[in-house]
Amino acid sequence: MGDVIDRDGFRANVGIVLMQDDGRVFIGRRSGGKGWQFPQGGMRRGEGAEDALFRELNEEIGLSRDDVEVVAQTRGWLRYRLPERFVRRDSRPVCVGQKQRWFLLQMTRPETPFRFDLTGEPEFDRWRWVDFWQPVREVIYFKRTVYTRALHELGVQAFPQGLPPYPDWWHPSRGSTRPRAATAGA
Repeated sequence: MGDVIDRDGFRANVGIVLMQDDGRVFIGRRSGGKGWQFPQGGMRRGEGAEDALFRELNEEIGLSRDDVEVVAQTRGWLRYRLPERFVRRDSRPVCVGQKQRWFLLQMTRPETPFRFDLTGEPEFDRWRWVDFWQPVREVIYFKRTVYTRALHELGVQAFPQGLPPYPDWWHPSRGSTRPRAATAGA
């Protein structure tokens, strides 16, 4: 089953923000030390976004539907373009980037162990829980804007009382300016 690439060259994909009760989120180190990111993966032909979500969740970190609760999902596709050197020219159609449906999941079994050995090519070799905004800083540069957009959209539903304060390193060019509550000593 090949990648689903639309006529504009964007590969259909799901992104997964996995959160604990304390608001921290899971990030994994890509195998071979290739940076840190959220679990994500391509959708297969005929596969719905939620089916892809649970398949990727199991393949990448060994969790099942019983280990999590879906809290929210983005209203539509969030897109990013690949830098020229990463464009997949060998695919037909050519893949110029990804369009992603993002899901926010809450752990229902906090002690469930993560497994990275369920596929022949594990995505991750390490993991950790981090503050809500930290993945924006750690993900590869060309995904930062989509991470920012996903966390803002999903965070509104995760934190109805207001988004977590931005860290000191946050900069408005990350895709959003600081809300008043976050700048006023929060």
